[in-house]
Amino acid sequence: MYTIDFNCPIHIHFIGIGGISMSGLARILLDRGFTVSGSDSTSSDLTNEFSRVGCHISYPQSASNITNDIDLVVYTAAIHPDNPELQAAVSANIPTITRAELLGQIMSNYKIALNIAGTHGKTTTTSMVTEILLAANADPTISVGGILNSIGGNIRVGKSDIFVTEACEYTNSFLSFNPTINIILNVKADHLDFFKDIDDIRHSFKLFTEKLPQNGTLIINSDIDDYSYFYKDTKCEVITFGSNPEKSNYSATNIAYDEYGCCSYTLMYNNDALTEIKLSVPGLHNVYNSLSAIAAARKLSVDLDAIKEGLASFTGTNRRFEKKGEFNGITVIDDYAHHPDEITATLKSAAHYPHNNVWTVFQPHTYSRTKSLLKEFAQALSLSDKIVLAKIYPARETDDLGISSATLQEQIKALGKECYYYESFEDIEKFLLKNCINGDLLITMGAGDVYKIGESLLKHQL
Repeated sequence: MYTIDFNCPIHIHFIGIGGISMSGLARILLDRGFTVSGSDSTSSDLTNEFSRVGCHISYPQSASNITNDIDLVVYTAAIHPDNPELQAAVSANIPTITRAELLGQIMSNYKIALNIAGTHGKTTTTSMVTEILLAANADPTISVGGILNSIGGNIRVGKSDIFVTEACEYTNSFLSFNPTINIILNVKADHLDFFKDIDDIRHSFKLFTEKLPQNGTLIINSDIDDYSYFYKDTKCEVITFGSNPEKSNYSATNIAYDEYGCCSYTLMYNNDALTEIKLSVPGLHNVYNSLSAIAAARKLSVDLDAIKEGLASFTGTNRRFEKKGEFNGITVIDDYAHHPDEITATLKSAAHYPHNNVWTVFQPHTYSRTKSLLKEFAQALSLSDKIVLAKIYPARETDDLGISSATLQEQIKALGKECYYYESFEDIEKFLLKNCINGDLLITMGAGDVYKIGESLLKHQL
């Protein structure tokens, strides 16, 4: 693998520079004096920002974008071997590395590299850690998988020796990283287009833990089945958090909800009460996300006052129970949930939010995930009063595997729930305009472009 000398900036080209993670890494390299160019299928706010600062960005991806002044090409797992730019780079003998390999090399430049992993909750927890470190004036470098208003985007380049990032398990990306502190939030069945089964996924997380040095630290959710499996062959420090105070260094008691479903609780450390914590994001799942963030912050010697201030100031990232607005007395929320556990957490949060009926407009994400977790999706969505399904968002997939949203609709209706399926966003919007009433809560949900439905509906007022 090509190794970057960060003391000798070169010209690096990013295939798919508009991606949330790729754009963040490109920004870090720009700040270090590297020449950055890139390409993507279409322009976006992220790519336009690079153009504004003088980077050459090309649309669409083409072999002609690979010029002889490029020293290194970076690509993501979504880029296929037949990609014209990747093929052109290989033909020209230009070194290539993956996004994950680049991220691993970047974090090697920091004394503290905090990686936040888990099937879900990564973006929220990374954002919580960010807010805490900002409140503590720790000046970290941050790479987060969403837009966080307090840092003005998805990346923050700091001057300290602290680097914080999400760590994704898909295609074993996080095994290219060089962490000093790992957080494991949860380990669930997902990405079964890559992993064979849950045991394969657990093995990947175990290898991720084994990337830690002997003086490293693992912060792990003690609610995970057989959680000691992940660290039993390591010598790193282990800190636990979770719902059971007997198994957890960090736990919460006296959990209460406010009128919008945001929790407050008594923070416990080894069964001793430390302080009261108030969150500004809804849902019980965020109590446990915050416990992991607190554990990391205290490991970094952040005081409790800064921890409390940071958590209280965190009101969420985009597409995580994000209030988009209201139309005709109907509140529109958008959420990125695309796994049954995430859907369950979101809908349990909605139960504590002001509402008459909860409408969930769900866009399944990938055929493989929908097929492998069909019954689990139906059970999770049944927590909503009424469900409307959009077509499956294929993302990187082309084969429908004999599955469609109509299949999921049958499963939901078999549970006795009111469920509708429309193939076009336009038909969904017409149905909702006719059937949602004043006081209803409407949640657009999924990892695709389902958010466009809510944004369109907000343009309608009686």
